[in-house]
Amino acid sequence: MSQDKKVRIVIADDHPIFLDGLRRLLSLEEDFEVVAQVNDGLQVVEMLRECEPDVLLLDLNMPGLNGLATLQRLRTENCKTRVILLTASDDQNEFMQALKLGSWGIVMKQLATERLVDSIRRVYAGELWMDSRMTSEMIQRFVSPPPSPAPVPASHGPERPRLSPREREIVTLTAQGFKNSDMAARLSLSEQTVKNHLHSIFDKLEVTDRLEMAFCAVESGLVGA
Repeated sequence: MSQDKKVRIVIADDHPIFLDGLRRLLSLEEDFEVVAQVNDGLQVVEMLRECEPDVLLLDLNMPGLNGLATLQRLRTENCKTRVILLTASDDQNEFMQALKLGSWGIVMKQLATERLVDSIRRVYAGELWMDSRMTSEMIQRFVSPPPSPAPVPASHGPERPRLSPREREIVTLTAQGFKNSDMAARLSLSEQTVKNHLHSIFDKLEVTDRLEMAFCAVESGLVGA
């Protein structure tokens, strides 16, 4: 990132001490500029219209409009600002809903500041971001096949690519925290074959990393089908 190009950030949180502390910490980064801060979800949309920031740090539990409701409002506004949700919760359903509503990242408030700083830079660069533990837990929760097979409804659109049994197995092991070398040993495959399977999964789902793979596989119903 060039020295004169700064990431313009708005912070939305209803806790004054957290809000002020976060603003001070982010202001220490030479490539960041905190352009506004708000403490009510109802103020967020108006502030984004006024400031047009690059990144919004949005508390999940906000008065007026909570984080999910604010994401929904921003979606209808076709807002270009990339949103990172800040939360102390570990509710996987809320995480999935936030991603579906267009959040670019989810950061636990308990994480060290450098992880938040990293997430802002990555989201600004166009990447989805989530802590690796959260990613693993989300994949693991949603990739398990249903207890009994359910009929697949007829599709009126173009058929989506389906993951093979081996590819679903790769997704499941990824969720359990296995590295490529570990999966190769467990499945009696070469590490290159595991990499080839991952590339195939990424290509089928049109994603670039494990987080996008998890989200897309769940959304598309390709895992556990």
